[in-house]
Amino acid sequence: MSRRVLLCALMLILVASTVSFAQNQLIIFSWWTAGGEEDGLFALYDVYQAQHPDVEIVNATVAGGAGTNAKAVLKTRMLGNDPPDSFQVHGGSELIDTWVKTGYMEPITDLWKEEGWFDAFPQDLIDMISYEGEVYAVPANIHRSNALYYNVKLFEKYDIEVPTNLDEFFAVAEVFKENGIPALAIGSRNLWEVSHLFESVIAAVAGPEFYNELFQGKHPWTEPRVVECLKILGRVFDYINADHPTVTWDQACGYVLQGQAAMTIMGDWAKGYFTANDAEPNVDFGSVPSPGTEGIFIVVTDTFGLPKGAPNRDNAINWLRTLGSVEGQNGFNPKKGSIPARIDVPTDPYDVIALSTMEDFGKDVLIPSVAHGSAVIDAFASALNDEMGLYIVERDAEKSAERLEMQAQDLGLR
Repeated sequence: MSRRVLLCALMLILVASTVSFAQNQLIIFSWWTAGGEEDGLFALYDVYQAQHPDVEIVNATVAGGAGTNAKAVLKTRMLGNDPPDSFQVHGGSELIDTWVKTGYMEPITDLWKEEGWFDAFPQDLIDMISYEGEVYAVPANIHRSNALYYNVKLFEKYDIEVPTNLDEFFAVAEVFKENGIPALAIGSRNLWEVSHLFESVIAAVAGPEFYNELFQGKHPWTEPRVVECLKILGRVFDYINADHPTVTWDQACGYVLQGQAAMTIMGDWAKGYFTANDAEPNVDFGSVPSPGTEGIFIVVTDTFGLPKGAPNRDNAINWLRTLGSVEGQNGFNPKKGSIPARIDVPTDPYDVIALSTMEDFGKDVLIPSVAHGSAVIDAFASALNDEMGLYIVERDAEKSAERLEMQAQDLGLR
């Protein structure tokens, strides 16, 4: 064999091994970087790698709660024909309107049939990830958006009951304010946190039927009930931490954990944050539905699907298998703070708060989250975030309602 032929053969071997190596990756895109959510993601990776030890997982995370920053990066990648193998996306409008209807996702209905998942997940959840008879994602979890977390020791110190409605909330908030403690910790640095709070207020004040109809475009944003909700939200702002514009959701949870604030209203990924910081449920922190929302469950579900052109398609499909498995669901959710999306998993790994959430999920009225992409298109959710950033400063309910109505009309939602 000549030296030239030998050199060519070696180069071909090198190229083949490089391609093989590249094909043996799994690129997962998410925004799970905070305590609890990152722990859950890594636990899921452990389940996957136990089944596929030869695959290198590329953890393509972008920090920013609710995906504020990640969604912009993902859009650039997807439009630039550089998709990850699978990416985190909220079930509902964020998945269907943003990526499915625009032709960027492969249906995975056959995988659902193969794995027997149609009997393992609730139909309402399947509907959130389906379009025109095809399924496009696997739900990793169920989160409750409308949860109030509180510092148990502070409530014991001041001998007050945890509020269950808005009147009780304002009475409790006044006690903490008199003692120099912010009643409610909030981080508004990314603005979605304010929208998150607002959706709980709408559900509490106007009820679930009006909530759904409002985001379906059946009521104008200038409707008196919306203005009332905004005014009540403005009252809540009287009891929040002064540094909220520089604080993120997890830092707000830290204030509660450290006793620097009494409560926060956040999704139950907050529970993952607390437990990741060695806090014990019902000892260091507790949780109840946000004031006035008993019997209402605002649903957030994180899902993953199969982008068209995924660079490692087979590995991506195996990732979805892991995600939808009992092992994957129970590896991930106890650390994330969420409950499993499957209805047939053992409940042994879950704490008392998670078990209560599971019970509520089975009996409460379910409505989709606005702040987390399920109830309305992303463009309006983004406009709502921007408006909440103005409202927390201006506190002009009528003006905010008018601007939101204009946004809804401009986007064809009214």
